[in-house]
Amino acid sequence: MSSSDFLIGIIEDEAPIRRFLRASLSVEGFRVAEAATAKDGLRLITQDHPALVLLDLGLPDADGLRIIQEVRQWSAMPIIIISARGEEQSKILALDAGADDYLTKPFGVGELLARIRVALRHAVRIGDKGRETTSFQFGPICGDLAKRRVTVDDEEVKLTKIEFDLLAILVRNAGKVLTHRYLLKEVWGPYAVDEPHYVRVFMANLRKKLERNPSRPEYLLTEQGVGYRLKVDEITGGIRS
Repeated sequence: MSSSDFLIGIIEDEAPIRRFLRASLSVEGFRVAEAATAKDGLRLITQDHPALVLLDLGLPDADGLRIIQEVRQWSAMPIIIISARGEEQSKILALDAGADDYLTKPFGVGELLARIRVALRHAVRIGDKGRETTSFQFGPICGDLAKRRVTVDDEEVKLTKIEFDLLAILVRNAGKVLTHRYLLKEVWGPYAVDEPHYVRVFMANLRKKLERNPSRPEYLLTEQGVGYRLKVDEITGGIRS
């Protein structure tokens, strides 16, 4: 698919930022639809069906969190937050509500486009049920989720059950920021959501087994105070959600 196949929705009340985003995305070939309020943003989403939405949290008629919560009742379209709210709690609330990613203003065009490409690839992979497999590869790391097998540079790596489950969640959501709370709920269960040290310990173990330099990871990245992200330019193979 080319960029022109994708319509990007921009829900942002500041006109200069909308112009900046429209120009940046149009140069890359994306089609763009815009809204300046939460009300018009929801109309844009329901009528135009964008492939991805860039959403400001500080809208004049409603908090952007309400849009995330409403859209997540019926759609899994990627939502990337673009907000001046840089504090950790705002990021956590938005990501736990269902946002896929979070960029704090000001941000660079290159970073924005990279985040958009990752989110769109993930959405296409999840939506393309007929071509999905359980295998994956990024850099020297290969694996098969069904066989619960992982290799690094063709050498098999033994992972514990929790280490593998944690890696699988990150692979299935490659490029997305996953909060501590989300990871704890998915891997350890709902009673562990207030134990973030569980994730830190097992993420450190994963890095030691998979990363070339665990102290400077290339793939298993920390989003400070928020959670973790599997950073990859592209995962070859398809992942069954």
